[in-house]
Amino acid sequence: MAGSVAKNRGYAVYLIPGVLASLGVIVVPLVMTVYYSFTKWTGVGDPRWVGLENYSRLVEDTLFWQSFGNIALLVIAMAVVPTLLGLVLAAVLFDYVAKHFGDRWAGLFRSGYYLPQVLPVAVTGIVWSWILHPGYGALNQILDAVGLEGLAKNWLGDEDYALYSVMAVMVWFQLGYPIVMFMSGLSRIDPSLYEAADLDGATWWQRFRKITVHMIRPEFYVVLVTTTIAALKIFAQVFVLTKGGPANSTMVPSYFAYENYFEKARVGYGSAISTVLTVLIVILAFLFLRLQHRSEELR
Repeated sequence: MAGSVAKNRGYAVYLIPGVLASLGVIVVPLVMTVYYSFTKWTGVGDPRWVGLENYSRLVEDTLFWQSFGNIALLVIAMAVVPTLLGLVLAAVLFDYVAKHFGDRWAGLFRSGYYLPQVLPVAVTGIVWSWILHPGYGALNQILDAVGLEGLAKNWLGDEDYALYSVMAVMVWFQLGYPIVMFMSGLSRIDPSLYEAADLDGATWWQRFRKITVHMIRPEFYVVLVTTTIAALKIFAQVFVLTKGGPANSTMVPSYFAYENYFEKARVGYGSAISTVLTVLIVILAFLFLRLQHRSEELR
């Protein structure tokens, strides 16, 4: 036992670069952000300690609460909808397309769904800005061509439609990730379970509900946790598509913090926003992990 411990200590030296990188990139900036959240600072000169003033101001800031209301809808668009839709599509690709047309076609569809994940966010944002443009955008042009010009809107420029347009883009962007994860989970299910269900006369929906959903529960929790965290800290897509507008209708906490940091030079206030968002992400991640652990104990 002592020899095993001594042997493992020899590998500890290889962890040093990763630990130092984590300290420099994650821990130190996080500690600094928390500290600055208790100060008033423009980024130049010495910070002035103000205690909980920034947090008191957050409680009364209607734009701050609006940004969290928007993020709740984006969680639906980036976590709930892609997870549920991805689960169904993964089952269809694995259970129908692969069996009737071959694994190559299933892999082709899977790659196509996952393609938005590997494209630069700036590229996808610009392309969707073109598609949704009120004048020359492809969506409005198609609506005009089929005689539905009355449905054409200023999708990203009208505050009544901007947030829902961003949500639709995010469903498209996020869908490939759960499909890949779920298809990976489906590949480890024992085929004999499906064969036994077929012999018992189970329908596709019954096999999907009783076997597929139950067996890939670990992947389900992983996807839901990661996509929820991604939704809470969404920034780049909003920055490229709308910059929080129009009239703050697509404002999210991360962009609200960025706006205070760099456009208004309110570093302390921006740090308070970032700190609250970080705490929320940590709490939700902890709750999801506890829920997953309890679910596995009941299996």
